[in-house]
Amino acid sequence: MKLRQEWHAFARGARSLDAQTTCVLVLCAILVVIQVKLGSRRFFLLEVAPAAWSEHRELLSWGWWFLIQCITGFLVPVLVLCAVFRRSARQAGLGRGDWRLAGTIVLLYLPLVTVGTWVLSDGASFQAAYPHFRQAIQSWRLFAFYHVMFLLYWVGWEYLWRGFVLFGTARVFGLYAILIQAIPFALLHLNKPMPELLLSVAGGIVLGAVVWRCRAFWVAVPIHALQMLILDLWCVLRIRTGTEGIGLGVLRQLLTG
Repeated sequence: MKLRQEWHAFARGARSLDAQTTCVLVLCAILVVIQVKLGSRRFFLLEVAPAAWSEHRELLSWGWWFLIQCITGFLVPVLVLCAVFRRSARQAGLGRGDWRLAGTIVLLYLPLVTVGTWVLSDGASFQAAYPHFRQAIQSWRLFAFYHVMFLLYWVGWEYLWRGFVLFGTARVFGLYAILIQAIPFALLHLNKPMPELLLSVAGGIVLGAVVWRCRAFWVAVPIHALQMLILDLWCVLRIRTGTEGIGLGVLRQLLTG
């Protein structure tokens, strides 16, 4: 009798859940697991890439990671919200939104991120971590190709959190959805240098708030992509020239050396 009562209480609780919000939160966890396991560079190098591709395997492994992130973070979530739950592009965060405000924010952020990454790039931990694709240090052609491919990653990464989770749970959580999407976003930075890890907490909240206000996830893509591009650029220039320090004289030396 007691077990039957518990079962009925469980069933009533399950029926009271919002289907979309429940699906988004559960599927988000599954998609991250898929990305980590099947989208890893290690999986590509061991299970996917044939030996004949040995010359390009390193670069292709990054492309594999970026592609799987785009599929699991963008394509699948968009299909779920738009095809399964019949949400409009605007409701799914895919609309144009307040593009004037979004463009202004990107332009205002650019000088801030340029200065901020210049300071961070002076640290040994950042030069050891960036760029992730180490062959890009020696070749500007590979550097450019790597960052073009990286755009796939940013579309998937940003939509998963600032699109799928943010707009997918907003009907139940309202503004609290901004904080909810920022939690896993910060946790996935645990292997980053400490300054970046700490900044990811505030950054996830601020970026979520910006997307919420603009009503479109895409504003987060150039913000994050430019941040990584400029950080990688500073790190490559410092590694190539052995330049240390953050003063204007050091910057002139780095750019003209």
